[in-house]
Amino acid sequence: MGERVERRLAAILAADVVGYSRLVSADEAGALTHLGKLRRDIIEPNIASHSGRLFKAMGDGFLAEFASAVQATSCAVAIQRETEAASSGFEEGKKMRLRIGIHVGDVVVEGDDLMGDGVNIAARLESVAVPGGISISRAVHDQVRDRIDTVFDDKGEIALKNITRPVQVFAFAGANSVLVKTTPPALVLPDKPSIAVLPFQNMSGDPEQEYFADGMVEEIITALSRFKSLFVIARNSSFTYKGKAVDIKQVGRELGVRYVLEGSVRKAGNRLRITGQLIDAATGAHLWADKFEGELLDVFDLQDNVAMSVVGAIAPRLLAADAELARRKSPENWDSYDFYLRGVALFVQRNPGTADQSLELLQKAISLNPEFALAYIRAAACLLMRPAHGGRSLSQEERSEALRLTNCALALDDENEWILGWAGMIFVLLNGEVDRGSDLIERVLVNNPNFANAWNARGFISLIRGDGARALESFDHSTRLNPVDDWSAVNAMQGKMSALWVLGRYSDALEFADRLLARRPNDIRGLFMVFSTDPDPTRAAKAGDRIRTLYPHLRSSDLRQLFFFQSPRHRAMVEEIIARLGFPD
Repeated sequence: MGERVERRLAAILAADVVGYSRLVSADEAGALTHLGKLRRDIIEPNIASHSGRLFKAMGDGFLAEFASAVQATSCAVAIQRETEAASSGFEEGKKMRLRIGIHVGDVVVEGDDLMGDGVNIAARLESVAVPGGISISRAVHDQVRDRIDTVFDDKGEIALKNITRPVQVFAFAGANSVLVKTTPPALVLPDKPSIAVLPFQNMSGDPEQEYFADGMVEEIITALSRFKSLFVIARNSSFTYKGKAVDIKQVGRELGVRYVLEGSVRKAGNRLRITGQLIDAATGAHLWADKFEGELLDVFDLQDNVAMSVVGAIAPRLLAADAELARRKSPENWDSYDFYLRGVALFVQRNPGTADQSLELLQKAISLNPEFALAYIRAAACLLMRPAHGGRSLSQEERSEALRLTNCALALDDENEWILGWAGMIFVLLNGEVDRGSDLIERVLVNNPNFANAWNARGFISLIRGDGARALESFDHSTRLNPVDDWSAVNAMQGKMSALWVLGRYSDALEFADRLLARRPNDIRGLFMVFSTDPDPTRAAKAGDRIRTLYPHLRSSDLRQLFFFQSPRHRAMVEEIIARLGFPD
């Protein structure tokens, strides 16, 4: 009868130093000293404090055993955090970082040594971890996900070397900053079908056609947004995933949606093909896939077919009532639409270098198709936003031109939400027509409650009217529809900061200003708030000096437009602050 093999269940932590041979080659004595200090001061104390056992050390690597997955993973996080902190004084090329893998499984006991699949899988998981990161198996993740505050991303099933079956890997890559991060608040799924449309892949073989693929996605998002029975994530949040390899389940968690649409666009000559597939973000299951082909002049019909097919796949009973709202006529002149898409692609970059180029392309679109309502309103928006994007102030002639373009857009199409939304803000900010602008924004939200920009506009109009509570509510709703776009997040912070000021909560407003300036140090609204409310006169004075330095061509009239209030009390307060800054009229 053979000798009985001793086995037990254990959590195995495997680790090694990234690029150790290179470090030794560059400075053998220094690398050996650094590794010895790492083991003595960080690795061994953390293994002991987490009730682990170091059972094998080999050169620059080691294996440790723990009784639980929580102990092993908490130990790994602590080791990575302290290792990164200990390397902070080193040049980047001389820093010593670890890769760590953890698995819970059956191990074979041979004296003080452990062997078997439990050890082998941990070692293979370590090999796929990033420098400073941690890779864990599904068995480990199931035990730690609700017990530690470190977020591990699902990387799917990965074939590991010499391991018979693929292993579902969860990874944490936090080496270059603070390793432990708190889990962001989970976004509750809306009480209606929710969807995000990711950037479509440009399959035309021409990088110059990227703007075209982006424009197609924006149109599909707009078409979907018209269905009031859907919750649709705004374009800016969806496009934060552009150019990235995405995990659909992670996208669903980060955006708080049940469904994700992805696809591709191929433009060849006068033909266009759009493909799309709808995925259940909770399960990763593919619910629907199709392709749509036609002539370029049929582009809107193709977009609408994609939008309605998606709605039909996820909420078939909700389709009929709003179907007609998703239909638009194709532009009569294809070249005009092409210029329009190019102009929008530049506009959304939001910087002074592209503002004039965008306006020029939109004006070309109008000249080729004088009936193209969207091109008029985008051109007017280009003028309105140029100072906010860092460009020069508007002349009186340019303000009049923006109003003219807006009225032309409305005369051509007074139903489109982009036209109504931008028109509302243009009338308010360039002509002081608050009631008219508010009415237009409310019309948008009745027809399309998924239009994040309209909620944002509603927030700023509420501020102008002195209704801080309604403003806060509107900015919260805008953020939920557009949760990860940086520009929208900054706008919401600006709006909330101003709403708190309107409500007389000056210390809270100042706190928001500090958060805003930490994110965008040159933000004029944040600096203005510090200048006007900070009880520290030195800090307030510095904020004023910074405004004057950063915006030497600013005029008092620009600030009155930026901080426009109907309330005589708030208007008087702003006027006093503007006067102290000393800009010319």
